[in-house]
Amino acid sequence: MHMPALRRVMTATAAATGALALGLTGTTAQAATPLKYAALGDSYSAASGVLPVDLSSPLCLRSTANYPHVLASRTGARLTDVTCGAAQTKDFTAAQYPGVAPQVNAVTADTDLVTLTIGGNDNGTFINAILSCGTAGVLSAGQGSPCKDKYGTSFDDAIDANTYPALKRALGSVRAKAPGARVAVLGYPWITPATADPSCFARLPIASGDVPYLHAMQAHLNAVVRRAAEETGAVYVDFAQASTGHDACQAAGTRWIEPLLFGQNIVPVHPNALGEQRMAERTMSVLGLG
Repeated sequence: MHMPALRRVMTATAAATGALALGLTGTTAQAATPLKYAALGDSYSAASGVLPVDLSSPLCLRSTANYPHVLASRTGARLTDVTCGAAQTKDFTAAQYPGVAPQVNAVTADTDLVTLTIGGNDNGTFINAILSCGTAGVLSAGQGSPCKDKYGTSFDDAIDANTYPALKRALGSVRAKAPGARVAVLGYPWITPATADPSCFARLPIASGDVPYLHAMQAHLNAVVRRAAEETGAVYVDFAQASTGHDACQAAGTRWIEPLLFGQNIVPVHPNALGEQRMAERTMSVLGLG
């Protein structure tokens, strides 16, 4: 081959090799681009009571071991965590505390992923039910169903009348900020077993007939959360099966939720570190991440 022709072949080969290298580099960079991830929600998302505490927002009792941090560490996602203990649906669009911005402010048009738990604090559903039924259980020495007898369908009625439309509005505000994001709405893991466990009364003083009553109320709340999620184009992460056998009546190391009394967290009736880890893993599985 003549030298000019050889030089042309070598030049073309080098150019092609360089283009291929650039293409591969671009593909690698594109594949390695981390998800832009915004974590919203209440104390079940914040992992209130789990150490270590996130000191960037002490009013929110947020943990750096919460499920958003677990998920982000395992996927390499770029996390903005605005989860906050005691958050209600209204706190998505209004400041929960002075200096604590509306949660949807963390969501932008280029957000890839949003996760949240919300709804359990609306109407005081969780705290009112647990405290009311706990008090009634102590006064009845664990017998009968004093809480159900007193409150009947009132908790469920408030969930339908108030929580459901509030959930729709809150999730709609998220979708409006990031129309292209994947939004995952997590259900609440079981607090109580489906039937009474007499050995648990000292830690979770709920009367035997009120244990299934509270379990059914939580199932109703989760069903409403699922409905609102699906109607706003979000993915619902179901814990009904996954958290069975991991309620607050189980032994340490098995339970995901700490009991009302003699638990290991400073905030009772909330997920422990194991629960937050399992919530992250279940969410990743549902979303096909990691």
